[in-house]
Amino acid sequence: MNTNYDYRNPIIEQRADPWVYKHEDGYYYFTGSVPEYDRIEVRRATTIEGLAEADPVTVWKKYESGPLSANIWAPEIHFINNKWYIYFAAAGTTETTDGLFDHRMFALECDAENPLEGSWMEKGQVKTKWETFCLDATSFEHLGEQYYVWAQKDPEIKGNSNLYISKMENPWTLTGDQVMITTPEYEWEKIGYLVNEGAAVLKRNGKIFMTYSASATDHNYCMGMLHADESSDLLDPASWKKSDVPVFQTSERNGQYGPGHNSFTVSEDGEKDVLIYHGRNYKEIEGDPLYDPNRHTRAQVIEWGEDDFPVFGEPKPDA
Repeated sequence: MNTNYDYRNPIIEQRADPWVYKHEDGYYYFTGSVPEYDRIEVRRATTIEGLAEADPVTVWKKYESGPLSANIWAPEIHFINNKWYIYFAAAGTTETTDGLFDHRMFALECDAENPLEGSWMEKGQVKTKWETFCLDATSFEHLGEQYYVWAQKDPEIKGNSNLYISKMENPWTLTGDQVMITTPEYEWEKIGYLVNEGAAVLKRNGKIFMTYSASATDHNYCMGMLHADESSDLLDPASWKKSDVPVFQTSERNGQYGPGHNSFTVSEDGEKDVLIYHGRNYKEIEGDPLYDPNRHTRAQVIEWGEDDFPVFGEPKPDA
């Protein structure tokens, strides 16, 4: 049992957009983007560091052609209404595009007790009000309602992606209003690309904290944060307050670059909140950062300030 909470990073090499969920069965379930962007893997272990040695199981592969045939990105595994769901983004050829970067969001479902052993069924595209670039969906429950948060390109707004929230009719269908809760506005959100993406939700101290990632996927990539009171209307953009500075970013002195696209889990003893994120241990990248495979999965404990807000500190050096 890890009791000093000092995780040895990196946890898993060459796994970006890491998602770790601790289930009631005592296992940590892990998925993330693989460097080939061609499949979805899930693995599990009873400790966070144990995920490194756990055998990954491929639960879904991309198609040879069509809308699910390229750049399979950022899967997340969720347990909703006693079933497992994976949300992911995929690109590919359609009637309107041959684009490798014209992503849409999709859902898979599995009703097995152990999702590594069950069969996964495609539930289709998670449709939003626009047919535009969208990705990085997450979901959370609050006061009996299931919510969906994702990044999408609004045709009327300059830039690459903003964050939106909606209620869900079921785990693959949105219902009611779809509202924008953040758009890139600060300079640190607009380096290279105008990006808000990769949302993750942490509920604590009467508040809902939502981190997200901003800017290009090189050393400028960083995490921002929104928060809302738990009693507020989460579909009212005014309920969400946004930090005007990054809450987690490159640490030159610790040799950690471009930390982001995080998830949240808890320590093995259940006592601490844990930040799971990816980052590189070098700054200079040859070619397109998206095709540099060395965004490794990392973990570190979150502290809490006297104001009841999370304190992420800076990315710790590799062990």
